[in-house]
Amino acid sequence: MARDLAAAVGAPLVTSTVSRLLVDLNRSLSNPGVWSELTRPLPPADKQRIAERHYAPYHQQVTAIVDDAVASGHRVIHVSSHSFTPVLNGHVRTADVGLLYDPARSGEAELAGFWKAAFAEWAPDLRVRRNYPYAGKGDGLTRSLRRRLPTFRYLGIELELNQSFLLGGGKRWRALRASVVATLKLALRRLAALDATS
Repeated sequence: MARDLAAAVGAPLVTSTVSRLLVDLNRSLSNPGVWSELTRPLPPADKQRIAERHYAPYHQQVTAIVDDAVASGHRVIHVSSHSFTPVLNGHVRTADVGLLYDPARSGEAELAGFWKAAFAEWAPDLRVRRNYPYAGKGDGLTRSLRRRLPTFRYLGIELELNQSFLLGGGKRWRALRASVVATLKLALRRLAALDATS
């Protein structure tokens, strides 16, 4: 999904193949949830090695791209692509797509609103929810970047896709990816038009 999005809008792509069973790249190192049940019992020295080898390079690469763009006078729209399990602790998640953002940051709220509206037009059968199945302002890489960068320079949106689409693969998964790309492009055009009138 991230590769499709980056290609569609000509954006830099940062990816990782590290499982969160090793270390969760979308958590701060101070968050106990950064370690899984498998890695939490490890000695501190082992955790430090994991963080240096897998966690730090990913964060450094994303931060460098964002900082360089902001230093050049650009506004960064950072889309972080994730997936979520359809059922967690016996509770069925009632969404196909989640758009996570910080409601206190107007640019993020506007983009999430435009994106959700674009889904309603482009793929009305998809269940798209904002700040679901997680809160957009929770601990994560986007929150750490928000703390350092002003609202008018950084917008961080986390895209959450229901894993039932990924696991099923095939036509349904391709259709979802195409819908995500098309609706993001439409939402970005509407955000640019709003900015032009502001």
